Amino acid sequence: MKITINVDCTPEEARAFMGLPDVRPMQDAVMAQMTSRLESAMKAMDPETVLRQWFTGAGWEQMQKFWSMSNMGEKAK
Repeated sequence: MKITINVDCTPEEARAFMGLPDVRPMQDAVMAQMTSRLESAMKAMDPETVLRQWFTGAGWEQMQKFWSMSNMGEKAK
């Protein structure tokens, strides 16, 4: 003898029926924190930010002058 039972319910209803906790708030908090960390890491990889860290003070100004002079030379061609 074979008996088949089909249950039509949402995941939330099944979780409540089985007595499992709702972890969505925790997942949302973790995802928000991961997003924040990823965004800050991407900002740190911004080329201008990296170069500012490498060339602080006068070194940065000299690099900007060099780039502006090299761009002018390319435009004149």
